Amino acid sequence: MNNFLLLPIIIPFFFGMLLMFGQKKIAYQRITTLLGLVISILCAFGLVANVYENGPQIVTLGNWPAPFGITMVSDMVSALLVLTTLILTFFIVWYGFESIKKEREQFFYYPAVMFIIVGVNGAFTTGDIFNLFVFFEVLLMASYLLIVLGGEKAQLRESIKYILVNVISSAFFVITVAFLYSVVGTLNMADISQKITEINQPGILTVIAILFLLVFGMKAAIFPLYFWLPGAYSAPPVPVLALFGALLTKVGVYAITRTYTLFFTQEVAFTHELLLILSILTIVAGCIGALAHFDVKQIIIYNIVIAVGVILFGVAQMNEAGLEGAMFYLIHDMVIKAALFMLIGIVIYVTGTTNLRKMGGLMKTYPALGWFYLIAALGLAGVPPLSGFIGKLLIVQGGFEAGNIWTSVFILASSIVVLLSVMRIFIYAFWGEQGQLATNVEKKKYNRLFFPTMLLVVVSIFYGIGTEWLTPFIKQAANVLMDPSIYIDAVMKGGE
Repeated sequence: MNNFLLLPIIIPFFFGMLLMFGQKKIAYQRITTLLGLVISILCAFGLVANVYENGPQIVTLGNWPAPFGITMVSDMVSALLVLTTLILTFFIVWYGFESIKKEREQFFYYPAVMFIIVGVNGAFTTGDIFNLFVFFEVLLMASYLLIVLGGEKAQLRESIKYILVNVISSAFFVITVAFLYSVVGTLNMADISQKITEINQPGILTVIAILFLLVFGMKAAIFPLYFWLPGAYSAPPVPVLALFGALLTKVGVYAITRTYTLFFTQEVAFTHELLLILSILTIVAGCIGALAHFDVKQIIIYNIVIAVGVILFGVAQMNEAGLEGAMFYLIHDMVIKAALFMLIGIVIYVTGTTNLRKMGGLMKTYPALGWFYLIAALGLAGVPPLSGFIGKLLIVQGGFEAGNIWTSVFILASSIVVLLSVMRIFIYAFWGEQGQLATNVEKKKYNRLFFPTMLLVVVSIFYGIGTEWLTPFIKQAANVLMDPSIYIDAVMKGGE
């Protein structure tokens, strides 16, 4: 049964290989992609149920005993993120049928999406720090294709920046892993955690912790390393933007969360205080960007930066409430960002512009779009009982319990800025005088774009009002982060 945890990685890989053939047959590409995602989602639901009942699931490849073999670990943190990733990809692919354009669909778009899922799910599941690097490279190579696919001038310009940043980040990653290996002599994450507690070298380990924060911070877009994100994410078409915005930065956030709760728990007064300061600065930078722009894409992209700061603030508290809130908020942000990017994609389609100043009066012609956007916007800001509320509440509670009163109050204040930034889109685009409208809007195409978007917003609503049912799963995830011995025992004992 343990091999079951590999299926959400192996199935997208297998279907990605199948999709390399028959590029010109769009119907085959679409049906095969959706079939692969549906099968993967069913496996991921089974995996979450299995982890909930039986604890972390372990596979050590080649039957080597831990820590010698490459270990794959599915605890509740990993299983929930894998399930969320697959569900969001399903909705984004479905949405993209009407907006990605046939030229891209016929040029390895669907294989690239599947290989990104392989990389993302592999990064969430691996129990080996070098294997984490390998899965990062898998998702990055697929993302390099997606960011240039179509060959528009903005895409080519921003792809250079995106590739350069990630090549440099990956080089730092390998150097940092080598540095860590020279100190602890192992790459198995559970074994690293054990060895770190045994060796008395806090100075060197603190340096390694900061290097990991630099590496993963560049991928997660924390302050001051977020400079590449607004341009790179705004260049590709909306389905690719939704995929990147929902998933890619969250892999960096997950990596920081995992390493700072499993490895670097000795010098918390320095490492986690630094993480807390950077998370606050990240929120400030995101708030400034979100308020400064009148481009709808840029406003939501800068809200990605804000959310990264909020999640890492919860992680920095290193208490149960903070970590539980971080998990709640991480999954919420993945869902709501995908929904918001899909919504603004429809707004761009019906208006023919990304400039807020040229929009207006859409509520008269597209009322359902307006109200669903409003629900998603309120969910992003954390208005109860929508999906962002409980996560932010627990993060603030964790901050109060850790004695970080003023910074916790700042997190609450940032919610007002988030609300203001997304309500500007609602007010400018949907109210007032009739603004610019695209001339080639097809009712059938609009409906096909709107239907998957509407369903994803409904999913976010259920995530908010279904908190009571989700809490046992989130609590189990937070317990694994709070108590590394659960993870270590499961891996070192082979999941027995």
